[in-house]
Amino acid sequence: MNSIYDFIVTPKNKRYNNEKKIGDKVLIVNTSIEDHKLVSKKAVIVSVPLAFKTILKAGDEIMVHHNIFRRWYDVRGEQRNSGQYFKEDLYFCKPDQLYLYKKDNKWFSIGQRCFIKPIKNIDNLTLDIEQKHIGILKIGNSSLEALGINEGDLVGFKANREWEFIIDEQRLYCMKSNDIIIKYEYQGNEEEYNPSWARSC
Repeated sequence: MNSIYDFIVTPKNKRYNNEKKIGDKVLIVNTSIEDHKLVSKKAVIVSVPLAFKTILKAGDEIMVHHNIFRRWYDVRGEQRNSGQYFKEDLYFCKPDQLYLYKKDNKWFSIGQRCFIKPIKNIDNLTLDIEQKHIGILKIGNSSLEALGINEGDLVGFKANREWEFIIDEQRLYCMKSNDIIIKYEYQGNEEEYNPSWARSC
């Protein structure tokens, strides 16, 4: 079973990552199925497209766009699956909706995607916990490497690019190569910031 142009994927665990275990109780933390923040982005490839070659294969773990598994309500108030729904627990995933893949326990970006870890704000004159528009490149790509920007570098990025992903209990921001606008030199006082709730996802 292969699609011509799309990957066919299934959720890694569940469609929503909205349950937290507290002691022997399970707490559901969202109030709406339409809220994108708690839709799972972890998936497993079931089959690859026939139209082109790819290094990915069935069984690979990937990170995808939240709208693939998201549900919504129509005008009658009835729940609907996304347009990517195929059948049972299978979904179509277009190549541009696929952001990361895992090989040998390490994540790799796809295309122009990259992932940034925010750093703590050291300015005592603001209440912001994170320093705005600055972070550490955690998962890079070949186009950034060609510019001399490598994983571990301190970089500046455009405003409003903070699209959250939880990857191995770390909150990272997904963006594209052209969202990175500057490479900074470390001053020695930079500290990565990871909110405590990310470690329970």
